[in-house]
This record gives sequence, C-alpha cells and structure tokens, in this order.
Amino acid sequence: MEPILEVKELSISFTQYSRGTMQTELPVIRSLSLTVAPGQVVAVVGSSGSGKSLLAHGILGILPYNSHRAGELFFLGQPLTQERMEQVRGKEMVLVPQGVTYLDPLMQVGPQLWKGSRDGTHRKRSRTALARYGLGEEVEGLYPFELSGGMARRVLIATAAMEQPRLVIADEPTPGLDARSARRVLGHFRELAEGGAGVLLITHDLELALTIAHRVAVFYAGETVEEAEASDFAEGRLRHPYTRALWNALPQNGFTPIPGTQPGPGEVGEGCPFAPRCPRQGPECLGKVPYMEWNGGRVRCLHPEGETV
Repeated sequence: MEPILEVKELSISFTQYSRGTMQTELPVIRSLSLTVAPGQVVAVVGSSGSGKSLLAHGILGILPYNSHRAGELFFLGQPLTQERMEQVRGKEMVLVPQGVTYLDPLMQVGPQLWKGSRDGTHRKRSRTALARYGLGEEVEGLYPFELSGGMARRVLIATAAMEQPRLVIADEPTPGLDARSARRVLGHFRELAEGGAGVLLITHDLELALTIAHRVAVFYAGETVEEAEASDFAEGRLRHPYTRALWNALPQNGFTPIPGTQPGPGEVGEGCPFAPRCPRQGPECLGKVPYMEWNGGRVRCLHPEGETV
C-alpha cells in the first residue's frame, strides 16, 4: 500500500543574526523520517522543544521566511514541493491546530465552515460534519466564545472533515481537556483514519496517543529515534533507551524519571543527542548514528534494546 505521506531525512534550520550582521544557522530538526499510510494513525511523541510542531509546519509549507528545509517529502507518491503544498493545503492535506484561537472570534461557526460559499451543498456538508461530531445545526449560528473547549475542538475537526482530506495533521489537539474529553476528541481522529485518511497526531502525551495510534514515532532533540507499532509498548518490544524511559515515566509504570535534560536547538553535536543521559552509551556514540531496521521497527541507536552490550 502506497503511503500517503513520506518524510525522508527532513532537516529544518533557522537563520539568526548575532553581533550585528553576523549570521548563524540554528538547526532544530535533523534527519527526521517517518511514513503515514492510508487508514493509519501515526502519533509523533516527544517532549517540548523536540521539533514536533515544526514538523507539521514543514509538511504544510508554512515555515517562516528565515527557515531552511532539506530532505525529501512525498504526498501520495509525488514530491511535495512548495507549489504542491500550496495546492493541497486546506483541501487534501489539512491541519487541526492546537489552539482554538485559530477560529475567527468575530465570525459565526457556520460561515467559517462554509468558507465563503452559501449554497445548499456547503450548508448540507456543514451540518453533516457537525452532526458527525455530536453538534447540532444551531452551532452554525454561534460565535467561538459561546463554545465550550470540547465543542470548539470538535468544530475544528469538523472544519477539517468538510474537505474529505487524505491527510489530517493534528497538532496537540487536546490541551486543557480532561482525560475523558481528550479520549473522545482523539476517537474522532481514529474515525477519520477508519474512513481511509492518514492521520499524523502530534502530542507530548504518550499514554493518550497509545489509545488511538497504530504506530508511534518518538522524537528527541529534533530527531526520530524510534518508530514502533503501538502494541510494542504493552508487549515490551521497545528499542531505544529514550523510548523505554518515556514508557517507564508513565504513572502506571512506576513514574521513574531519568536524570538530565533534553538539549536545546543548537546544542546537539554530531553524535547521539541522548548519549549524555543513556546508560548504554559508549565512545562510539559520539559519531554518526544511523536510522536502521531493528526487531520489527526502526531505531536510531548503536546499542538498541535487545542487544547485549
């Protein structure tokens, strides 16, 4: 089955000025790779500052002017150039943002769903989309400030579903929601995948992601360090020490922290960025670390779990 989205060795950096006119390059994402297939929810999990939201903006082609992108992006088997990004963005490829402030506070919900078209077809599609997420047609006449947090989230999802997209990128779609409401919102993304779309779910909440994801890509300091089946977590088939640390940090797994902190942009050298915190690190980890197939998944590690040191 051909992937909907392929990201190969994506790198994103920013030009900054220091000491007057002196330019420096600040790398934020390095050699990041993942795939999303039809009918699949792929969760991108990592702590703040790991590059997750920047990945969404890079795929959609909405990076700021001082950014630089390298690597390869493919959408439905074709190169995803800047021109093609602009053609499919908001139609075949849609974003569900983390902030409900993306809704225009001065416009009723209905016109935001119709996007300037008031014909009967758009109104029917709007009401069908709202009903799909448990919202009545009366919501079309409400302003965003009249919606609860959960309702606003569902309106954002309905706006995306109106276009019948092939790829949905959900960037931290559940902040501020209680666990029950968050699971309900994420369940709607699983429904979109079951309808044939690919869903890229960007989140810091591993526990919540595992409730709907088919696959999980783990980010650390701007790199993909592991891509695994969701079932690998419960079955203990994890490959990277950081992934294992994330799993062990969940309350039901002992809430075991690891020492140290994630390096920030520009603080990562040539080798493994996790090496200073890793119990399995050696001198060889200071060199280049390949992203390789390992035990049914992919991992960026010279000493993956399951190997005898």
